[in-house]
Amino acid sequence: MRSLRQFLPAVLALVFVTAGCRLDMHIQPYYRPLAKSDFFADNRSARLPVEGTVAREDLHEDSYFYTGKIGAGVGDYMPFPVTQQVLDRGRERFNIYCTPCHGREGDGNGFIPSRGFRHPPSYHIDRLRRAPIGYFFDVMTNGFGVMPDYSAQVPPRDRWCIAAYIRALQLSQNASAADIAAGQKIPSPLPEYRDIGNGATLPVPANPQTGESPGQNKEEPK
Repeated sequence: MRSLRQFLPAVLALVFVTAGCRLDMHIQPYYRPLAKSDFFADNRSARLPVEGTVAREDLHEDSYFYTGKIGAGVGDYMPFPVTQQVLDRGRERFNIYCTPCHGREGDGNGFIPSRGFRHPPSYHIDRLRRAPIGYFFDVMTNGFGVMPDYSAQVPPRDRWCIAAYIRALQLSQNASAADIAAGQKIPSPLPEYRDIGNGATLPVPANPQTGESPGQNKEEPK
C-alpha cells in the first residue's frame, strides 16, 4: 500500500496529461481526390483555383523570352545582351545536348547520325544562316521533324544561350577577312602534310625566308 501511494500521484498526473491529447489531427475527416461532395453546388470536393491564379515561376509575362515569337512569326533578336558568359554557357549546353546529332561544328555529322539516324541539316546552309535567331529557339522549344523538343531538359535562358552560340558557330565557319576587326590576331594556318606511304604523313616544313608552307597563299588556277 505504501508503494502504491507513492506512485499514485504520478499515475494520476499521467492520466490528466494524456486526456488532453486528442486525435482530431490524426483522424480528421477528409475527401479523397475527385470524391463527390454534397456541400458544394457542383458536387465536387476539389475546388478550382481562384480566377487568374498563376503557378509559381509560370507567369511568363515576356512572351518572346518563352516562345521566341512575335505574334505568329519568329523574332530575330536576343531578349538579353550577348556576353562572353552567355556564349560560354551556350557552348557548354550545346556540347551536352546538341553535338550528339549536330556535331561540334554544327555540320550535322554527330555520332548518332553516323549510326543510322537521319542526318540533321548543317547550320551552315544558306537557309539556316538566313533564319532568324528566334527560329532556333522555337525548334528547341517545340521540336521540328524528327528532332524532339528539349523544353523539359533545357530551360528557356539556356535555349537562348544555345541559339546565340549557334550564331557564333555560323560566323566562325563562314567568316571572311573583312569580318576580322582591325588589330585582331589571326590564328596561324594549319601545316600541310605529305603522304610518305603506308598511311603515314609528315608536315611540310615552312619556307624559312617567308614562314609560309609550300601550298600557302597559292592563287587558284583561272
